[in-house]
Amino acid sequence: MRYGQDHKTATRQRIVETAGRRLKLDGIDGSGIATLMKDAGLTNGAFYAHFTSKDDLVATTIAEQLREQRATLAAAQPGRGGVEQFIRAYLSVQHRDSPGEGCPSAALLDEVGRSSDAVKRVYTDGIIGIVDDVVARLSPRDAESTRVKVLCLLAGMAGTLQLSRALVDRELAHAVLEQGIEDALTLLRDGDFV
Repeated sequence: MRYGQDHKTATRQRIVETAGRRLKLDGIDGSGIATLMKDAGLTNGAFYAHFTSKDDLVATTIAEQLREQRATLAAAQPGRGGVEQFIRAYLSVQHRDSPGEGCPSAALLDEVGRSSDAVKRVYTDGIIGIVDDVVARLSPRDAESTRVKVLCLLAGMAGTLQLSRALVDRELAHAVLEQGIEDALTLLRDGDFV
C-alpha cells in the first residue's frame, strides 16, 4: 500500500521528534538507527525513505530542536524581561531533570563538536538564530560584540546545566543552578549589552 505525502511528512516528523528525545538522552554515538526507528514505532527499512544517513537525521533533528528553542524564546515577554524569563527556565530544575525534553546544546554540544561539517553548520545556524533573537531584545549599540557576549552567556548556561546534571549531590546541583541564574542575570545587567 502506498501512502500519501501527508503520511510521509507526519512519519518523518515523528522520527525527528522521537530522535530528538533519544539523542539527548543517549547521545549521538549512543543512539543507533535501529533504536531510533524502534522509538518511532517503525522498522529500520523505513529509515531510508526519510533520511539519507544517520548524519542527515542528526542534522535535521538538531535544526528542529533549535527552532523549537527559538519559538520558546519568541513566546517570552518582550525585551530584557523575556531574556530573563528564558534564563530562568533554562537553568530550572525542571529543565535539568528532563534532558530528553531540553536543550540540545546542554545534551549534545560535545558530540556536535566531533560531528560532520553538515551537523556543525546546522548547529551553528540554529544557535546564531537564537543569539540574534536575544541580541534583538537587548537593543545594543554594537550588535556584533553583543552577539559574542550572548554566545558566551549561552555557553555558560549550557555548561551550568551540564554540571548540575552531573552532580550526585542534589543540594549542590540546585546551588549550581541558582548561582548560574545569578551569574547570567548579572552579566545581562552589567554586561554592557546596551
